[in-house]
Amino acid sequence: MMAAICNICGLPDELCICQEIAKEQQRAILSTDRRRYGKIVTKVEGIDDSAIDINKLAKVLKNKCAAGGTVKGRVIELQGDHKKKAAAVLKNEGFNVEVR
Repeated sequence: MMAAICNICGLPDELCICQEIAKEQQRAILSTDRRRYGKIVTKVEGIDDSAIDINKLAKVLKNKCAAGGTVKGRVIELQGDHKKKAAAVLKNEGFNVEVR
């Protein structure tokens, strides 16, 4: 039985590098936004490549930052001001990070 082959890079799924290449080409932009009643929300934008599983990334960010959050379109929103923690997590994941 043969291993599944990636359609993009042509490597077996275990060796597929598509997601790593996509991460290096993306620039994650971190910013904060003030919402109703003075609540602060950290937004992660700029991750537009469909090879990156945005829901999986949001789950990792929420766990590492110990915060709730959601995905709206291709934007991850975390409850609270987590720019420093989120930047560190994204850098460890292999993204280029820009903090605003």
